[in-house]
Amino acid sequence: MSNIVKERSEIIFLYDVKDINPNGDPADENKPRMDEDTRTNIVTDVRLKRTVRDYIYNFKNKEIFVRKISDKDGNIQDAKARGKDFQNNPDTILNECIDVRLFGGTIPIATGKSKDSSIIYTGPVQFKMGRSLNKIELKYLKGSGAFASGEGKEAKTFREEWVVPYSIISFYGIINENAAKDTKLTQEDVNLLIEGIWNGTKNLISRSKVGQMPRLLIKIDYLENNYHIGDLDKLFVISSDLSEEQLRDISDFKIDISKLVNVLVKNRDKIAMVTYIVDDRTKFILNNIELKFEEILRNNNIQSKEFKV
Repeated sequence: MSNIVKERSEIIFLYDVKDINPNGDPADENKPRMDEDTRTNIVTDVRLKRTVRDYIYNFKNKEIFVRKISDKDGNIQDAKARGKDFQNNPDTILNECIDVRLFGGTIPIATGKSKDSSIIYTGPVQFKMGRSLNKIELKYLKGSGAFASGEGKEAKTFREEWVVPYSIISFYGIINENAAKDTKLTQEDVNLLIEGIWNGTKNLISRSKVGQMPRLLIKIDYLENNYHIGDLDKLFVISSDLSEEQLRDISDFKIDISKLVNVLVKNRDKIAMVTYIVDDRTKFILNNIELKFEEILRNNNIQSKEFKV
C-alpha cells in the first residue's frame, strides 16, 4: 500500500442525542452509561468504532474483520474461525480489512505446533470514552407492547426503558503515525474513518439509536512527528440561558470555543492543517461573539479546509 500515514493527528467529534439510549450498560439494566459523580453521559469508544465499522461495511462495501457472522446452524463465528477466512495470514487481513488497519486487533494464527498463537496489532486510531458536555438526568419511560403477554391473553406486554432527554457528546481521538507503519494505515483509510464517524452516526437507525446527529468534527494534522496538543475535548464550553439539564435541542445553546482557538493559535507553527465538518445548526462563540466556525479559523490565521462528505 502507498500513502501510509506519516503525521500525528488529533480528532474531536461532537454529536448530540435526543430521547434515546446512546450506549446502554448491560451491567445496569441497560441504562444509558452515566458518571454518577459528574452527572454526565458516557459512550464507550467501542460504540463509536462499531458505528464506523458498520458504515464502512454496509455503505462503502469494504471488508472488516470484526463483524457478526453466523454459520448454517446459527452459531456465531469466533475470532479463530474468522482468521481462517483469511487463511490465518496476517498480511492478507491487513490488506483486506480496513478496521484492523484503523483500530488494530488480535489476529489468531496457526504456526508450527502451536494452535493458539496470535499477532497483536496496536491500532493507530484510538479514542477515549465519549462524555457529554452537559449534565443530564435520565428519563424513565414505560409503555405497552404490541403483543399479548401470553397466548390466549388480552393483556399486552409492557416496555420499560431509560433514555437521555438530551446530551451533546464529545469524543477525542489520536492517529499515531508510528503504529500506522505496522498496520499500513493510509490517508485513504483515514478519509473513510472521518466519513464513517460523520455519516455513520447519521445512519444509526435502530430504535435505541435513531435521533443522533453529528454536529462538529475536527481533525488536526501536525508538522512534527510524535507531537500533539492533547486534551482538546476539554476546551469546549456550553453557553446557554438554560441549565445544562434543561437543554433539549442544539438550538438551546452555543458552543464557546475560545479556549480551543487560543490553544490552536499558540501551536499554529506546529499545525499542518485543520480539517473540519460542521452542521449548519450548530452555533459557536469566540470571546462572547457569535461567528461561523470557518470564520473563526480564518480570522485567526489557522490553516484549514472543509472535509466534504
